[in-house]
Amino acid sequence: MNLFPKSHNIKVLNEVMKKSYKKRMIQFIIGVFIVALSYNIFIAPNDLVPGGVGGIAIVLNSLFGISNSLVIFILNAFLLLLSLKSLGIKQTKANLLGSIIFPIFVRLTENINVWLQVDTSHLLLSALFGGILYGLGAGLTFKAGFTTGGTDIINQIISKYLKISIGKSMYLSDGLIVISSALFIGINSMMYSIVILYIISLMSDKVVLGISDSKAFFIITDREEEVKDFILKMGHGVTVFKAKGGFKRHNEEVLMTVLPTKEYYNLKEGIKMIDPEAFYIITDTYEVFGGE
Repeated sequence: MNLFPKSHNIKVLNEVMKKSYKKRMIQFIIGVFIVALSYNIFIAPNDLVPGGVGGIAIVLNSLFGISNSLVIFILNAFLLLLSLKSLGIKQTKANLLGSIIFPIFVRLTENINVWLQVDTSHLLLSALFGGILYGLGAGLTFKAGFTTGGTDIINQIISKYLKISIGKSMYLSDGLIVISSALFIGINSMMYSIVILYIISLMSDKVVLGISDSKAFFIITDREEEVKDFILKMGHGVTVFKAKGGFKRHNEEVLMTVLPTKEYYNLKEGIKMIDPEAFYIITDTYEVFGGE
């Protein structure tokens, strides 16, 4: 029985979105600004291609000298029209703000190297710091519930029509852009661009999910009372799930506990000593709420 009607759930969701809107907007603006800074300090001056419309703009700029911000703005405008036709007005609204703000910030920070003297002649350092800074900004943007537009729209369309995940469609679209860039700006730049793309992906995930400082253990053992007692003596709680094996169809109990990463080794070794045949899964835990 659903104690809360659908209208109540929608009301709660609207309240949550309304309450966090100002904070999310500030986070979004800061995120996009950091992406633009990274783009103009480390990436564009070295003709590195981090995928997306920003990467296409760098290729066109190196070939024809067209302003990066102008290319990004034009491509974003075209992709918004494509989004309207393929994804509908609701999804297009979600992409609209980033598609406008990002090229504006790229334009405003185009001459940042005049004011901020940074030696970007070392390509590897530029790729590392550019990727970290870009990933930080992108992560803040995604965490706020926005995107920077561009190929994020393409990824959504690919995901919808090819029935693949957003992650896979992102690797497909950005991968094609980065690999194609080798034809115009050289193999070396392409290789550094792959490094940047990887770091951006890694960093943005860390910002969105956070850094895991806890581990969750899911344990199946024939000596569950001893394992449970060991965990309790370590000062941590245990939750017991009823489960049934898919192959042998036996009823089993699954022990679940969450503990700080620094205690991960002690529990793992303790389980091995109590029951060398125990089956357990260990996963990263990014946030833990409640409990005693």
